[in-house]
Amino acid sequence: MQEVYDQFKQSPYVGIWVFWRPGLVVNSPELARQVLVKDADVFRNRLLRSGQRDPLGALNLFTVDDPLWSSIRRRLTAVFTASKLRGWHELYQSKVTDLVERIRTDNEKGVSVNLRSLFADYATDIIGESSFGIQCQATKNSSGPLRAMTQEFEKYSKWRGMGWSSMFFLPEMVDICGFSFWPQHTVDYFRKIFSMMVKERGGLDKEVDGKRDLLDALLKMRQDALKDNQDMNLDILVSNAMIFLQGGYDTSSSALMYICYELAYHPEYQQRLFEELSQAKEKLGGREFEASDLAELPFLNAVFNETIRKYPIMGWLDRVALRDYQIDEHLTIKAGTVVYVNAVGMHKDSQYFPEPDKFLPERFLPENVKDVLPYTFMPFGEGPRACIGKRIGQNTVRYALAAVVLNFEIRSKPGELEPNDIEQDKRQMFYAPAQVLSVDFVSRK
Repeated sequence: MQEVYDQFKQSPYVGIWVFWRPGLVVNSPELARQVLVKDADVFRNRLLRSGQRDPLGALNLFTVDDPLWSSIRRRLTAVFTASKLRGWHELYQSKVTDLVERIRTDNEKGVSVNLRSLFADYATDIIGESSFGIQCQATKNSSGPLRAMTQEFEKYSKWRGMGWSSMFFLPEMVDICGFSFWPQHTVDYFRKIFSMMVKERGGLDKEVDGKRDLLDALLKMRQDALKDNQDMNLDILVSNAMIFLQGGYDTSSSALMYICYELAYHPEYQQRLFEELSQAKEKLGGREFEASDLAELPFLNAVFNETIRKYPIMGWLDRVALRDYQIDEHLTIKAGTVVYVNAVGMHKDSQYFPEPDKFLPERFLPENVKDVLPYTFMPFGEGPRACIGKRIGQNTVRYALAAVVLNFEIRSKPGELEPNDIEQDKRQMFYAPAQVLSVDFVSRK
């Protein structure tokens, strides 16, 4: 998508062929708003999908079409309200304490830190305990039933790569070739875990209010559907539990990895962040940071936003036109045309973000953020199909980043690549480094 943008960025859109299917790449923030928000009713669905032989891959929020998508989204939204997330404070504090202790222990043992693995351990624990009520210890020892799952998500094979490419760009091939969203052994393993979780709650038919966590919401969704004589089989519950686990751990751990790596090479920004956190901590009168405190720290949030601008987890947002649609006076696209909003292209356009390859958190400070043109910065998507777990991702990153920076100075290691020299793993569908990223954490105490 970046190459397409660089070649055609003077045009608000460019037509492409995705094999035999016509497509449109949108390079304009105005058209992005049109597709994602203003006329979202025309673009409710995505091209991405799995096959009929892969029910778990085909039935989650990431892949499913309307009207089932709307039903699932509406029922799960209650889990992600601000009031609900405030109840996760003790969990976050417990896990960032484990994270700091883990880094100290690794330092004492002389263990070289793999940033992606370290923060994946932490994020897996957050998702596991907050969403499913499973007591996890991956932050301490990089193991556990759910961490075994997320480690499977990270594995790559040529077959899996072809499968993902087909789901995104040529879904007709998914059933023909027998591709699946997740490897079968991973699905079988998670089914067992899910069954145990449900059994501990009293079984599928025990009445729940749907407000405790994601698992409760899924069980409530099934019970309500059955009362309305709607089909809601177990595959839908398991599929959405799996996609939330994958999406929740991967995005947060990736952001933390890149933040720490950039801060190691920008000590001036790291010091500024440390001072902001230290001053804010002094004002708390001995209590720990809460999510609302962290959300109000301008430089902390500027560092986060600049990182996900420079390293967006997904470079495009795909939508499919449900009917013929007039883009402008020059172009009307046919029903079924896939539209790709080129998010990564706009994130790295010097017209919107001067010196886009530089890590400049001040772009997102309150006095400057007004200059960021709407729909040029879309790390969580926009419109009805924007990321449902945005608040969770933000909190997961903020708590961990505050704890790490207050306790450690992050230093670059001799011989490691500069941030702009990091190669992206072209085998992966999402933004990920081809190399292991490592830094030194030096205790401040």
